[in-house]
Amino acid sequence: MAHQATPSSQKALMMELKSLQEQPVEGFRITLVEESDLYNWEVAIFGPPNTLYEGGYFKAHIKFPVDYPYSPPTFRFLTKMWHPNIYENGDVCISILHPPVDDPQSGELPSERWNPTQNVRTILLSVISLLNEPNTFSPANVDASVMFRKWRDSKGKDKEYAEIIRKQVLSTTAEAERDGVKVPTTLAEYCVQTRVPSQDSSSDLLYDDLYDDDMEEEEEDDDDSELESVGEAGGLSTLDDDGMSSRCYDNQDDSGNEDS
Repeated sequence: MAHQATPSSQKALMMELKSLQEQPVEGFRITLVEESDLYNWEVAIFGPPNTLYEGGYFKAHIKFPVDYPYSPPTFRFLTKMWHPNIYENGDVCISILHPPVDDPQSGELPSERWNPTQNVRTILLSVISLLNEPNTFSPANVDASVMFRKWRDSKGKDKEYAEIIRKQVLSTTAEAERDGVKVPTTLAEYCVQTRVPSQDSSSDLLYDDLYDDDMEEEEEDDDDSELESVGEAGGLSTLDDDGMSSRCYDNQDDSGNEDS
């Protein structure tokens, strides 16, 4: 019986998941919604110190398409968020998650949109930057955008925006306690890198299955080569993991700016 090849998107996501667990992005915790489903991830975001979001524990889901990384995933907050670039349903509006099409009316250049060289790590860094530096030129939440501008332009004297954010941050405390999570509140705690252990061995088994698939495909290719040219030596090629070093979030001034 013919062996069914594993979709390339699953292989890509498994490698990214392992990389993020071994070299986490500071301020995030990544898990699968269900251990058997690589296309749905749960993200816990810790509010960066020295910002309005300090001490916050925000949950989100990343949902990947079957043709990832050629099409972008979606990023939706489960925690209620008041932000210029987050829709009422929690969807994040950010250029990096928009399909790579030429849309002059959007005001975005194609180069600002998704492309296959992007990955989950770049998405997470973009989201954490967006939280503190909203793009008010094309807001998803107009009311939040107007309120943010007043707060920024008044240099914090108009406190309505800041008060709403702080209330939302405080409301996340109970969920963090239910999940048994200690939210970092200092820069030193925020920058600590820890490997997230798997809840069980299923992740490793899944990775092993994907690796076995690669080996079987390579072996089949080698067999075909030998049949076509008897005596020609066949070789196995392996791809090294690109070790991407994670960096600590560089705290910016709370005033934000309009650069996306």
